[in-house]
Parts: sequence; structure tokens; C-alpha cells
Amino acid sequence: MTLEIALDADEEWDSKGCQPFDWEPLARRAAIAAIAESAFPDLADCGRAIEISITLTGDEEVRSLNAKWRGKDKPTNVLSFPMADERDLSKASVTDGQLLLGDIILARGTCEAEAAKKGVSIEDHAAHLLVHGTLHLLGYDHQRDDEAAQMEQREIRALERLGIPNPYEVTA
Repeated sequence: MTLEIALDADEEWDSKGCQPFDWEPLARRAAIAAIAESAFPDLADCGRAIEISITLTGDEEVRSLNAKWRGKDKPTNVLSFPMADERDLSKASVTDGQLLLGDIILARGTCEAEAAKKGVSIEDHAAHLLVHGTLHLLGYDHQRDDEAAQMEQREIRALERLGIPNPYEVTA
């Protein structure tokens, strides 16, 4: 697999913190870990170019997109817009051309606040959200309890691949 990450980080993501952070390698590792823990791990060996578009932006932009596409006029931590369906994903190794998985958008303010509340770095929380978003692009959802539990387990295993502890574990 040739994984192409088209990443656009706005000023909020580029200017906060003591030193600039290169988000693209983290995004790539998170996407690869999510793919490995999905029902389509063979995407990693298919030889096909796969692209994910990632936008790191502010809460207001995410709020606007959330209102337009989901009818929820509030910011959220991550939005995912899949472009491939299960047929595209299952035939990835026999089809030529680039496979566009879709778009992932992260909101800086929400991500930062959640990271602080959980006592984790913004980089680790962003990695979790990127894994979560990639799983959405691969067809996973969490609308029903059984789907949510399955998606959560895949996230935990993907994050383990990245050396990030289970974000769902309650610490006392």
C-alpha cells in the first residue's frame, strides 16, 4: 500500500504549543494502525495507492460542517466523510487506480480540551481521533451498542500498536 496523507493544518494547529509539531507522520501511523485492525488489513499489502485527506482546523469550522452535514450545530472532536464503500474496500487488491478513503476533520479546541480532561497529550488524543476517523472511513460506526463495542476494541488495538494506552480505561 502506498498511503498518501493529504494533510492541511490551519494556524490553530501550527501555532499552539512550545514548538511546531509535524502532524503528517502521526496521521500516517494512526491510519496504518486503524487499517491493520479493520476488516480490511489486506489494504496494507494491496500495492494500490490509498489516500486519506485530513484537515486539522478550529472548532468553528467543524461546527459549521457538523451543522451542514449532520444537522448538529455544535463543534465535535472529529468528523469523517467516507468516499469508499465496502465493495471498493474488499476489491482494493484487484482494482487499479487510487482508492480515496475519504476525509477526516479534527477540531483543535475540542481536541485540546478533551486531552486536558483525560490527562493525555494532544498528540496522543489526536492519534486516537485519527484512528477513530479512519475506522469510520472503513465502514465502522457506533450508533448501536454492538457496533460501538466492536469499534472501541479495534481502536484500543490500533492505539496499542502506536504505544498509546487504552483511552477508555477508567483511572482512579
